[in-house]
Amino acid sequence: MSIYRYRQYCAALKATPFNGIYMPYGWGALPHTLPIDWMPYAEMFKEFSQELANIINDLTRYTHQLAAWRDVVDKLDNNGKFDVAHEFVNPLATIALNLPYVIRSRFIFAAAHLSHQSNQTKLPEGWTDNLALDDEIYFAQAEVVGGPWKKWNKLKTKLERIGDKGYQAKTKNFRHTYNHRFSPRIIIGQTNIVTRKVDVETNRVSYGFGGTEPLTLKLIVELLEEECQHCYKAFQAFQKLVQEQEKAISAAAAATLAAMAASAKS
Repeated sequence: MSIYRYRQYCAALKATPFNGIYMPYGWGALPHTLPIDWMPYAEMFKEFSQELANIINDLTRYTHQLAAWRDVVDKLDNNGKFDVAHEFVNPLATIALNLPYVIRSRFIFAAAHLSHQSNQTKLPEGWTDNLALDDEIYFAQAEVVGGPWKKWNKLKTKLERIGDKGYQAKTKNFRHTYNHRFSPRIIIGQTNIVTRKVDVETNRVSYGFGGTEPLTLKLIVELLEEECQHCYKAFQAFQKLVQEQEKAISAAAAATLAAMAASAKS
């Protein structure tokens, strides 16, 4: 049965329109020769730009695959839906639904580190290597070090759209409940049959009965396609921030190398 369902999926995948785009690699424009002070920036950019492209491309691919499974599931009875969810869809959808938060966090981490390093061009005499530890880098830290760059605000605005409150509400807060409580099922099944509530004003406790309905693949695909678009726009804004920083670094590096050459001649 699993082989038969997978063949159905493969046929559906070929027929399902591809609505995404893939993020590019190898787009940096730093000079090949740089003073050693700029090596951290250069190596970080190389890794961060590649990993951001990788994870956004993963989300794009997973969304396309889930769209194909959606078309297969639409024709199945409950037994068939259960088999497909258990064998194929649950792991894929679980990863995909969590990825917007992951992508947003990685953008913040990358932008913070790159902005911090490139701020040496803004404060050549007063720059202090005082960025927060990696485990403590959040939006606030990125905003402080990104603030001196004109392109930061554009990136910030795009990042705020990824996995925002609207996405959280429509997915029934899947990411948070999956990691901390019991998340909605996918395709078929219920969770949270009993819920405990406490009135914040009276401290009165009450219990609700009913359950949380599963997330449908139709809804999941629609939401993930929207998240993909937000991620593409954020990647473009990230590129523009990096280009602004590269221009400043290239000028600073050229000045340093010229000064070194002049010193060597004297």
